[in-house]
Amino acid sequence: MRSLVLGFASLFALRTWALADTDTVTWGGDNTRAGYQTNHNMDPKVVASSDFDQIFKTSLLGNFLGLGAEQIFSSPLVYTGDDGVQYVYVATTQNNVYKIDAKTGAIVTSRNLHVPFLQVELGSCVDINPLIGITATGVIDPETGIWYVTAKTYTEEFQDGNFSPKSPPGRLNGRYYQHAIHTEDLAEVDGWPVVVDGTVFRNNPNRMFISGNQHSRPGALLVGDFLYTGYASHCVLYNYTGAIIGFNKKTGAIIEAFATEGGPEPNTVKGGGVWMSGGGIAYDGKGSMYFATGNGYASQLKPTGNSVPGRNPPTALEEAAVNAKINDDGTLSIIDFFMPAEKVDLDGGDKDLGNTPLEILPSDVLSCPNHRRIGVITGKSGKTYWLNLDDLGGYQMGPNSGDAVIQAYQNENSVYAGAGVMPLGGGFVYISVTQHETHVFAFSCDPSGNAVFTKVTDTPDKNAYILGTGHGTTTSLDGQEGTGLLWTSDVQGQGLRIYDPIPPPGGGPLKLIKNFTVPGVTKFSRPVFGDGRVYISTDRGYLYGFGSPTDAPLNCSSPYDFGAVPINNVSAPLTVTCTALTDTSVTAVGLTDNTTNFRLSDIPSLPTELSSGQTFSFTAICSPSSVGNLSSDVAIKVVNSKAGFRSVIDVTLKATAHSSAPVLAVVPNTITFSVIVGQSSPSQSSLFWNFGDTPLTFANISFSVVSENGPWVQPNATEDGQLQVGDFLFTQVPSTIAPGKSAPISVIYSPISPGNDTVYVKGFSDGGTATIRILGVSGTQPKCVIEFQAIDGSEWIPYSNSTTFSFGTVYEAQTRNLLMRITNGGGPNAVSLSITVSKPPYGIPGIIGKSNNIDLAEGTSIATGQSQTANLYCSVPKSQVNVPSYNGTASWTLNTGDPTLGKQDIQFFCSAAAEQIGPLLPNGTAQYGYVGCFKENNPGRQLAQLAYSDTTNNTNAHCIEACYALNYTFAGTQYRQECWCGNAIPLQKNDDSNCNFGCSGNNAQTCGGDGYLHDTAHISLFADSTKFDGNTTSPPLQITPNVGPYGFIGCYAESGSGGKTLSEESTTSNGMTVQVCAEFCAKYPYFGLEYSEECWCGTKLNPQSCVTDSSQCNMPCKGSNSQYCGAGSRMQIYHINETASATTSTTSMTTSSSSSSISLSSGPSASSTTSSSTSHLDTTTVPSSTISISPSSPSTIPPSPSPTALSCPASNATTYTSPRGTHYLIECSTDHAGNSPTPPHPSLPTPPH
Repeated sequence: MRSLVLGFASLFALRTWALADTDTVTWGGDNTRAGYQTNHNMDPKVVASSDFDQIFKTSLLGNFLGLGAEQIFSSPLVYTGDDGVQYVYVATTQNNVYKIDAKTGAIVTSRNLHVPFLQVELGSCVDINPLIGITATGVIDPETGIWYVTAKTYTEEFQDGNFSPKSPPGRLNGRYYQHAIHTEDLAEVDGWPVVVDGTVFRNNPNRMFISGNQHSRPGALLVGDFLYTGYASHCVLYNYTGAIIGFNKKTGAIIEAFATEGGPEPNTVKGGGVWMSGGGIAYDGKGSMYFATGNGYASQLKPTGNSVPGRNPPTALEEAAVNAKINDDGTLSIIDFFMPAEKVDLDGGDKDLGNTPLEILPSDVLSCPNHRRIGVITGKSGKTYWLNLDDLGGYQMGPNSGDAVIQAYQNENSVYAGAGVMPLGGGFVYISVTQHETHVFAFSCDPSGNAVFTKVTDTPDKNAYILGTGHGTTTSLDGQEGTGLLWTSDVQGQGLRIYDPIPPPGGGPLKLIKNFTVPGVTKFSRPVFGDGRVYISTDRGYLYGFGSPTDAPLNCSSPYDFGAVPINNVSAPLTVTCTALTDTSVTAVGLTDNTTNFRLSDIPSLPTELSSGQTFSFTAICSPSSVGNLSSDVAIKVVNSKAGFRSVIDVTLKATAHSSAPVLAVVPNTITFSVIVGQSSPSQSSLFWNFGDTPLTFANISFSVVSENGPWVQPNATEDGQLQVGDFLFTQVPSTIAPGKSAPISVIYSPISPGNDTVYVKGFSDGGTATIRILGVSGTQPKCVIEFQAIDGSEWIPYSNSTTFSFGTVYEAQTRNLLMRITNGGGPNAVSLSITVSKPPYGIPGIIGKSNNIDLAEGTSIATGQSQTANLYCSVPKSQVNVPSYNGTASWTLNTGDPTLGKQDIQFFCSAAAEQIGPLLPNGTAQYGYVGCFKENNPGRQLAQLAYSDTTNNTNAHCIEACYALNYTFAGTQYRQECWCGNAIPLQKNDDSNCNFGCSGNNAQTCGGDGYLHDTAHISLFADSTKFDGNTTSPPLQITPNVGPYGFIGCYAESGSGGKTLSEESTTSNGMTVQVCAEFCAKYPYFGLEYSEECWCGTKLNPQSCVTDSSQCNMPCKGSNSQYCGAGSRMQIYHINETASATTSTTSMTTSSSSSSISLSSGPSASSTTSSSTSHLDTTTVPSSTISISPSSPSTIPPSPSPTALSCPASNATTYTSPRGTHYLIECSTDHAGNSPTPPHPSLPTPPH
């Protein structure tokens, strides 16, 4: 169809690189990746007709090493060149690129970039076989016409192709190149390609890009000057990491290398691949990138008890949907994430969440008050997630540690296809399930303002039983209701299926409109569209095109040009002759438009039957009524005897109309102003044109405030010669215009009162008349009213530059969302309020941020009386309880069209707090503050006393209360269920990430862990701030060489029957140290320590004990993790006035295998050390069997002056009362401490008085 093109339009038609209306230059048609496309002239009536059919099947040329036909895994792109012709650009696994005529399928030109990479390098991984070259969809920059693609190949030495599958170059000789290709001739852009291999990742210098291990599959993303490509693995083999590599599109410089495995794990830990079944990396147009990742093995997040807010992402982004801010320099900052609650199970089953792309749904339709921007993704597990793109959901942040998402739906099987999306008819989402139907979900908002997706029907047929069903795609005819189509490509059955996407009103499945058989459809492909045509790629060396046939049944020698024709004259007639190229019947002949300037005659009677080779003719004339380039199409409708020919043939008629007399025209014919009352607008102009061949003279230029036909008013002349009509001031009013030239008329609008003003300017000339309509809209100044939501959401707090907007107190692992609202409060006559500067806290470090960079952004316009909002959040990272509170701040720089407000730096405040548990100090903070995460079993237990082990109810609060009651300085939780108390700080403090176990009684709290790399036990430690000085650094663990006048003389081994090395007096303490024991034994020349807690005194050494290697005294003291206190049957001996011996000796000795021990374990008392007047109670031995003494109920009677001697089995099940009044139950043959039996000891000695 043609239209009138005025001659003056050619003045503005200089060629620039630009996107044609029906082009597809990126995966899915646009950066949302939703695949809804309105711009391809896909009329359902035409698609359903017999005319819509296969129009070509283009065979590609390559067959590298004879290994097979070319495979097209990279989606074709469609782009109109500077010649006005639309082309399809195809890249293959053999590293060949093609430029193909979009109408005919003819190959215009092609080029080989490199030799391809061989699949045999990858062992059993045959996902793409036999060659791997270009497998990711590139992108064409409409600003430059440059096509960017990634290609996998080998190093330069193998580019001669002198290798084979039996003798391949080697996987680690693989190389990835980023190409930039001119679409005109497929030549490389200067300075390209860029090699990616060897790039060190910015966020993890411990990892490097290794081309042989990586695989580029996702569709590339072009944002401004930055190009982003994604990488995953080959079948999860080798030490790869998921990656996003960014380039400067102009220079080729690598500006970002982001590894999804960004933690300290060894670089052999793999995972987090970005592949999305070939889907594209998404972008919201305002600074946020969205992508999804697959399984991984860093496993930083535990299956339970490790919930993480989305605003505090882990460094290993595995099984994740990710929101990344694109910074000004092109680097990425991770803003938000979501991981399924069953993430660990997904890893174990290789069920990637990132099986499909994260698509951005159209927010103009699929939006609710509480969920304004929605994303959709489906994983290999078959579960579809609808995500709030402003708050993705984190990990296990939902009810019962589930998913904090808008909605989830469990499909019957795995899904590899990105969702289809249709905003018409109220909104629908289509999920294609492997081996099952495509499910149709209807969108709605519930009464609470939440988005709801309801399964309403299915397709009538099932998807393929093997992997490969393509990504869902939808089209409409310019967004018109009732013109939607759902397109599905598939690897089995009908390769291309087309449905009516709106569920039938009476119920039932979707209606199948048409399908086509396409052998070898490439798995996970997506239909690609041009101008009324759709293209399907295959893995068998063919590109298919479908549309209305391009073969014409008539040859009419179009176009027919009448040349120059004066207006108001009739041209000489032209005879249009058409020759039949096949047997056909002509049924109608007529002009499609522009019937004023062209006319037809001598049309034969219709229908006219034509055999192949016969002709028919008719006459056309041009009778132009206006100047300029004129054109129209003659539509000849036919009925063909054979398929494959068009049913309509267009014959173009052309002419250039001119006038010997002047001809007046005006461009533009409307000028609009919007001005504040009392101000003057900038000057605007319109052009009067003379399209005639002789000069034009104005008789008059008249003004009316009523209509273009008057009544006319006399303008007021100003002193400088300008003309004023009402509030409009005119300058440069022309009187004549030369042939083919223009003359401006300029106008300024200066209103004095609010309202609407109109003036019509009409030129009367010897070339006719032309009118300009000028509209002025004036109003009072807008007023910017800024408010912030109250903490409880009940009211709005007005902004003042002396007030900080506050989130209040937000506790750890929680997020509070509040709205900031801007209202135009300028009154009924105010003009719209524009936001001229908006620099929100989006993507910056800290606990306060803005959810997106869309709401209240620069360029926002708010009508008077209207409001718009933006969501801000305070998200406090997960932390331990009993940590000090801290403050977060952020600012939002804002300026608007309100002249009274000016530039503002709006301040935000949030107090981040943790729960304070256990005994509290007068100021409300915990007495037992969190100290840190300490390495356990280093070498032994780091706290002295196990208070309890509770598999169901342990919390940090319970443990702190237990240790507080027992008067210990330190409380520690470990292994989810254990509570330990002590007075000695553990040796080694590590990063908090090493404590990663939830407590058995509260998963939201942390009770120890197994280390960041899950290989080392750790304990969560709290300290009584009234006793602890805050020093977390301990001296190294060693045998103390000297204490006071005593010096270490050796580690003595005690024989099975020889008794203790020292035995004259003893004590036991959970706060035992070398110093404590030295003080207790101060009146003795010798003292010794055993079992971490025992202290023994004496005047002489037992001759049956012998010196052994000092390293055998290796149990840390219960009162100090920096000192050793002997070991089991190993006494660490000190002698007065002795210095430590540097030499140790070992003496062989025999221990009786029949020896047993009595173990007396009292509960922790109010004192950390037993009285100096007590005897050894915790461990002694008797000749028969082991006795374990456990505390019974608390004692209320005075201590016995002389305890009875103990022996087994005589003392079994009896109660013993210590000198301090503690009751002990004697249990023979039980060892609660788990120590080796001590040598026999005949009885418990009577304590001294």
